[in-house]
Amino acid sequence: MALTPRLAQFAAVARHEHVTRAAHELGVPQSSLSRALARLEGDLGVALFARHGRAVSLTPAGRTFLASAERALAAVEQAAESVRSDADPATGKVAFGFLHTLGWETVPGLLREFRAEHPRVRFSLVQNYGEAMLDRLRAGELDLCLTSPVPGPEAPDLVARRLDEQRLRLVVPDDHRLAARKRVRLAEAADESFVTLEPGYGMRRILDTLCAEAGFRPRIAFEGEEAETIRGLVAAGLGVALLPPPVIARPGVHELTVTAPRAVREIGLAWRAGRPDTAPVAAFKKFLLGRRGQLLSG
Repeated sequence: MALTPRLAQFAAVARHEHVTRAAHELGVPQSSLSRALARLEGDLGVALFARHGRAVSLTPAGRTFLASAERALAAVEQAAESVRSDADPATGKVAFGFLHTLGWETVPGLLREFRAEHPRVRFSLVQNYGEAMLDRLRAGELDLCLTSPVPGPEAPDLVARRLDEQRLRLVVPDDHRLAARKRVRLAEAADESFVTLEPGYGMRRILDTLCAEAGFRPRIAFEGEEAETIRGLVAAGLGVALLPPPVIARPGVHELTVTAPRAVREIGLAWRAGRPDTAPVAAFKKFLLGRRGQLLSG
């Protein structure tokens, strides 16, 4: 049964203790309201009102039901207000996900620029690795996310647009045999132990793919969850790594340009196909798509 409208009708009659006055407030015929109340009582199997002509009073069961009905109606109204607030073009909310490596500088800069034009839009920010963010996007927990690799035809439920790319570097300890070099072919690191991100991270997939193109399978010494931790492990002499450039130079390591194969990671914007955008989400999506080729600093 469609219970919520009848809860509102029941609460109005309980408030007025009069069917005609409640019908006037609700804008419905008195006869329709009387029938609705009778159906509600029939569905519940209890009398909610004692009737005195057009006047009524709550029975003990009615008083118990009214307390629960008012809480339910308040919860529905609160949820509706929250949805209206999140969709408001001036003050709404955007649930935005992004890679850990974009959190130091890129995303704060983007938000600062966007908020200059939309100062009251609120953000729920989520940092995670690529596959986990796409799962949350599919679950409706995120509106938009910046991710890498960029989802393609293998993800028909998502829409993705390539925005930029980042050159990747081979990171070695300062005392490494390659530390005096500026450039390196990835095949020259075939015998090295690699420090890398765990399976499921986009950078791990890129490492495996590029090493295969270079003719070898990387020997993994350590796996981690965060790029700067990986750099620290390299500085400690525990292996080499393939990483995007740091925001702040890390002492103890040397970073080489990889000349072959072409070592880049693409950054893209993804959202769920067929999901309508609220006004603030549409504005932020347009802003990000307008940054194509200029998304990344450094």
